[in-house]
Amino acid sequence: MLPETDIRQIGILGDGCAAMSLAARADELPGFRVTIYQPDDRPAPADHIWGFWTAPHLERAAKLAFASWQNWKIVSENGAVTMTAQARPYHAMRRSTWMAHCHDAAKAAKVGYHSLPPRTNDPATIFLDSRPPKVPTGMMLQHFLGLEVRAKDPVFTSDTAILMDFRVDQSRGMHFIYLLPFSTTEALVESTLFTPQVEDEDFYNSAISDYLSRHLGLTEYDVVHRERGVIPLGVMPRHDPQIPGIGGNGGAIRPSSGYAFAFIQKQIDRAIAGACNSGLAVSMPHQAIDLWMDAVLLHVLRQFPQLAPDLFLRMAAALTGDEFATFLSGEAGWRLRLKVILAMPKWPFLKAGVRLVLANPGLSVRGRRAWT
Repeated sequence: MLPETDIRQIGILGDGCAAMSLAARADELPGFRVTIYQPDDRPAPADHIWGFWTAPHLERAAKLAFASWQNWKIVSENGAVTMTAQARPYHAMRRSTWMAHCHDAAKAAKVGYHSLPPRTNDPATIFLDSRPPKVPTGMMLQHFLGLEVRAKDPVFTSDTAILMDFRVDQSRGMHFIYLLPFSTTEALVESTLFTPQVEDEDFYNSAISDYLSRHLGLTEYDVVHRERGVIPLGVMPRHDPQIPGIGGNGGAIRPSSGYAFAFIQKQIDRAIAGACNSGLAVSMPHQAIDLWMDAVLLHVLRQFPQLAPDLFLRMAAALTGDEFATFLSGEAGWRLRLKVILAMPKWPFLKAGVRLVLANPGLSVRGRRAWT
């Protein structure tokens, strides 16, 4: 056991997914003592369902998932592609389940909690900031409203998740239904848009009810749970430029998809693996080429949202289920990236790439202009 004077202090600002995911693994950081600083004005936590594909760094989460699928679909007015994964099924896990696991593990590791704002200029403490980043005006957003519904009769195909069904109103930008069937009578149904403008709640509710009625013949159902969210799509300025960020505040959100949970765990894995006496370094968990490809895709979706159904259908048709999961999980090599590029229509992506280069000399995707 190290002398008290040799123990380094880690202070984490915030107590969301990233903060608690790191705190849960405090026992893997010998020589450090972790303290969570909880903001006094933090909102009451709302439960959500988080989706992710199987990966070695997500074994803990996979064991806590309450549903999983080997098959998933992408659907448009012009067709549908069903994908099957041999090695990387898609999982659904409740936020509350993960956070309870993290709190238990943090307690066992003797993580401290404090509600008072710390002195972040204390050189004896390594501070990490997990509070939400500053979202620039005009940034593309993934915004959604989801309903967990229960029907009286079996209407859902329980062995196949629907990741994107574009057979909904496309007049306001890229819009799709995300449907996770937990049984033949229960499912999460989300109305999701990729646009800079959040809609009124009635818009999402109407999209969900119209979809269930038109495509599943479901008009009567119980709403078991409701969730709503807004996820910024891009690289954002940190909450406090003077404090290293973690989680969404540390660039963990994947811009092209809004997926964050898996990338937060990857970010924490790397930080723990690299921990040494000099400190705890946290880096963005995305490769520069993937951020560049994401920036081009988001430019296309902003300028040509009517192309979205065809783009994602093309990608699904070009890849196996495991390749699709690997690409969206940020683990693609050049061969897989090339398959995705070749599946896309060339002209809109060439125009978007040129615009991005002109707006961001040096092909940098870390500046605000790449994402707004």
